[in-house]
Amino acid sequence: MNILSRREFIIRSAALSAAFPFVKLSAKADPAGKGARNVEDYVFSSAVDVAQAIRRGDISSLELTELMFRRIDAINPQINAVVTLMREEALARAREADVARAKGKFSGPLHGVPVTVKDAFDIKGVRITYGMPAFKDHIATRDAAVVERLRRAGAVLLGVTNVPFMLNDHQSYNDIFGQTNNPWDLTRTPGGSTGGGAAALAAGLGYLTPGSDIGGSIRCPAHFCGVCGHKPTLNVVPTRGHMQFSPDDFDPPNYLAVAGPLARYAKDLRLALEVLGGPDGDEAVAYNWKLPSPRQRHLKDYRLGYLLDDKLCPVSSDVRAMLADAVTALRNAGATLTEGWPEGVDPEGEYHNFFFLLQATFAFETREEKLAELRDRAKKQDGTWEYFNALAQAGPHKTFIDAQSKQMKARANWQDFFRTHDAFLLPTAFVPAFKHDHRPWKERILETPEGPRRYGDLLFWISFATHTGHPATVVPVGLTKEGLPVGAQIIGPYLEDDTSIDLAMKIEELLGGFHPPKGY
Repeated sequence: MNILSRREFIIRSAALSAAFPFVKLSAKADPAGKGARNVEDYVFSSAVDVAQAIRRGDISSLELTELMFRRIDAINPQINAVVTLMREEALARAREADVARAKGKFSGPLHGVPVTVKDAFDIKGVRITYGMPAFKDHIATRDAAVVERLRRAGAVLLGVTNVPFMLNDHQSYNDIFGQTNNPWDLTRTPGGSTGGGAAALAAGLGYLTPGSDIGGSIRCPAHFCGVCGHKPTLNVVPTRGHMQFSPDDFDPPNYLAVAGPLARYAKDLRLALEVLGGPDGDEAVAYNWKLPSPRQRHLKDYRLGYLLDDKLCPVSSDVRAMLADAVTALRNAGATLTEGWPEGVDPEGEYHNFFFLLQATFAFETREEKLAELRDRAKKQDGTWEYFNALAQAGPHKTFIDAQSKQMKARANWQDFFRTHDAFLLPTAFVPAFKHDHRPWKERILETPEGPRRYGDLLFWISFATHTGHPATVVPVGLTKEGLPVGAQIIGPYLEDDTSIDLAMKIEELLGGFHPPKGY
């Protein structure tokens, strides 16, 4: 018979008592280290602090995991963020984590920490749909690379979060699970495609989530939901098992898309990147992975470029005002700031080339009969979107190679800027979270204080870091007059992800960072 220590008895007793429904479901943000005693006090803590609390024995993984499921049961019906639960597996893994901790054994830096996973990454034995009705009963047969790494780090997987159809929208709606709502305003979108994950974080349902990003799918949900997100440097985090319909399918090499973390706090992005990053498969045989440290230790030493607006994609006054306040605060704190696009950067040319390459990514999954139709359409050089799309997917190979050459030139231009500057601040999107709208894309209009705007304009501000492969971090900088979050986007030097994350941490300290939506 095992004899429990007094500490273990208290922890297990707390876990049992926590199973009863008489709990407070709202909590203050990040109280760890400030006298927190009850598990409810850790709802909005950082993943870093929760991991440390579990390691110290202040709380158990089981009681924290049970709390997360109680919150999901109570809150998720309103926001519909978590669409597939892994309750039995999660509780079993939490118990295992507590047993291991009692023996002084730890799986990794996320030992016992509850997290969610985007419905885009395969989890062995779990329904993964990619938001596609054709996959509504699909059970994954292996773990994606990021899931393997989360498990290896000791994380407890709570469940799967909602996405749009084929991950292809700035909203998170599909015909299987329906619509995910933004915790800040249920009539508005949390963004897409990692909208379910961002909404879950904002509502206190888990501590981290892996996302993916080609058209802002990490950054826009972070901006809309008032959390942090990081689009890593291209290929830093492996995408194996991401929307890979069969283990026998092999996607072409990535030249735009990435996988990366979302969290409530920037320091959690740093931890998550350490867990998720590094070479995968055969590449892991050849080299080790270590990103450089942040360029500066103190905010006053940072050399920053910034842009608040551009006539190519005007920023709404409510978003621009919050970003301007952030720039003023940075300047008052001693940072050096220079306004305007970096020298040599052609924003219009880069955006057009990004859009061309974005459309070209869809060619590998286009049926041959459709390609023939697109080839004919590409011959009609009328300058329309239909022509541009056809040229990208079915045009001459030289056209694609020329576009990739322009991509490398753009990366070089940005790297020239980063030889004299540490980071570049710009909007994430020209609007805050907008009202749900499931009409066809061409019919969608976004309302701003300055008038209606095209839905497709949401791609503009996120395009530059995607196009060049640079890292980009989103950090909350405040709320609009309507009470909607605004996130600043920070582009960092190539393969220097920790610089943009470090600056995000310093902006959090300056401006307050994440705050829970009212009522959560």
